[in-house]
Amino acid sequence: MLGGVWARALACTKLQTPRSMYQYSDFPWPESVTEEFPSHRQVVAYLDAYARHFGVLGCVRFGHRVVGMEYHGVGEQTMAAWEEWAGNGQAFGSGAGEWRLSVADADGHVETHKADFVVLCIGMFSGVPDIPTFPAGKGPEVFDGQVIHSMDYAKMGTSKAKDMIRGKRVTVVGYMKSALDIAAECAEVNGTAHPCTMVVRTKHWIVPDYSVWGINGKNFILNHFSELLIHKPGEGLLLSILATLLTPLRWAFYKLAESYYSIPMKKHGMVPDHSLFQALAAVTISITPKDHYKRLEEGSIMLKKSKTFSLCKEGVLVEGEPSPVKSDVVIFGTGFKGDEKIKDMFTSEYFRNVAIGSESTTVPLYRECINPKIPQLAVIGYSDTLSNMYASDIRAKWLARFLDGSFRLPNVTAMQKDVLEWEKYMKRYCGRYFRRSSIMILNTWYNDQLCRDMGCNRRRKKGFFSELFEVYVPGDYANLLSNSKSKEH
Repeated sequence: MLGGVWARALACTKLQTPRSMYQYSDFPWPESVTEEFPSHRQVVAYLDAYARHFGVLGCVRFGHRVVGMEYHGVGEQTMAAWEEWAGNGQAFGSGAGEWRLSVADADGHVETHKADFVVLCIGMFSGVPDIPTFPAGKGPEVFDGQVIHSMDYAKMGTSKAKDMIRGKRVTVVGYMKSALDIAAECAEVNGTAHPCTMVVRTKHWIVPDYSVWGINGKNFILNHFSELLIHKPGEGLLLSILATLLTPLRWAFYKLAESYYSIPMKKHGMVPDHSLFQALAAVTISITPKDHYKRLEEGSIMLKKSKTFSLCKEGVLVEGEPSPVKSDVVIFGTGFKGDEKIKDMFTSEYFRNVAIGSESTTVPLYRECINPKIPQLAVIGYSDTLSNMYASDIRAKWLARFLDGSFRLPNVTAMQKDVLEWEKYMKRYCGRYFRRSSIMILNTWYNDQLCRDMGCNRRRKKGFFSELFEVYVPGDYANLLSNSKSKEH
């Protein structure tokens, strides 16, 4: 189905990214779309228009899925000993190895496809739901009602989903995008007659937009100046000293922003324990659904803050409540395991073991795209940022240049060292969310590295001050490859 998660989004779901940031560099939004945060229908229409314009639909086999991948032609011990990626640092290696993909159709029939190179574009926010675990006798098996994940709720479609919750006591677990949208839909359908209860284990920064006291917050996130305030992977001594000296300025801005965004949160005891800066660094921030605080005031949405919860026959047990939250339907808006999606693609234990690292590391992807230990394969769309479309667009251009032989990758040791540098940065600024592999607050620095690899001019603005202070947007990278120079890494 064209559109991925957008094709099955709730009726009330909108972009959380400003329209100007959520687009392909070579395909602007139509002039008819003027909203800062377009609806999911507008997003799907934009994606459909892009696919038709560039002839993508003819390359897609709908109704089929890859159920497993195996690498043939080179033994695992040989691969593990390679000093150069794929044996020689080039996209297709020596030609001795190839991938064999098991592809199933809608009826379950499986056929094998051979490929010299595979690109996994499977995303982070679908496929493998993150389902809470419970002790025996305290999970869904003892609950008299219905328990589903937000993924299954979205798949039902707007009409069936609303019919399921109409007149029901619904409890939603979570307080991020999917949970907030489902709660908004419940409040719209049931009003105060059957309030929707949200069980909030972690309070998050839920903001109306990216403006702070009238200042465009993007100026402190998405330009070269904002990145001078942050310690960066491979920055060198001078930039490291500058980031240290400018840290108080960064601190002051984010404290100012917190004072603004926390005004409605304080009334409901929902100011997060972690800083707004960490939330942005890790992309654990959401745009407030329309009338969210109005619904809290009127009582059509009710909040229950509880680090832990369990289920019983009548509903949900939360901390500090003498009786359960009586429920007919419990919906887990608890996110997805995007790393497990990558791991599950492989049948070989060798690849499954090296594909996603461990719980104490980031997913090991050089340039957030290439695993140093997996040949002839790339991942597009795992690393998180403000606009994943924007990031994936530039990353796809980088991959295209690599595939056409314009540059070679560094050796495996150098790639692993770079991965560790980015891991250090993510652990420093993203806290416990480091495995999201977010490049949010270093998006332009990251793009600069891709441009250098491709032999493209990383400076896309006109003039020193524009380069330093203007926000970088997708359109700045239009025609990026038209004047690139081939080179070796």
